[in-house]
Amino acid sequence: MLAFDFGTRRIGVALGESLLGSARPLTTIDAEANEARFAAIDRLIKEWQPTRLVVGLPLSLAGEEHEMSARCRRFARQLEGRFNLPVTLTDERLSSVEAEERLSARGQDWKTRRKTLDAEAAAIILQSYFDAK
Repeated sequence: MLAFDFGTRRIGVALGESLLGSARPLTTIDAEANEARFAAIDRLIKEWQPTRLVVGLPLSLAGEEHEMSARCRRFARQLEGRFNLPVTLTDERLSSVEAEERLSARGQDWKTRRKTLDAEAAAIILQSYFDAK
């Protein structure tokens, strides 16, 4: 399984093993150029051959959708259409905050954290997907 923490500048990617119910950060993709973004995702899908994709759905603390929620839904539809894989949207509330706390607790400086934050958030999103099943 691959999971995505979608952003307008970067997309964090995590890899998960559904039998073990575990997730780990994989990489971060530059999200600004649409075709380059999907070419990078295509390479990951060919390499890891997931059977399902998970996309974090940002919601307000009250559980309401907003502009970024609509963008994530569009991204999920694009993934499903391009790669013919089932895509599940899952609540990603506070995943970036938790990722920041984890990386900070490991003693990583801000420059290092910034490079790995989105992939760490994707791993948190995927782990919460597994934990909810």
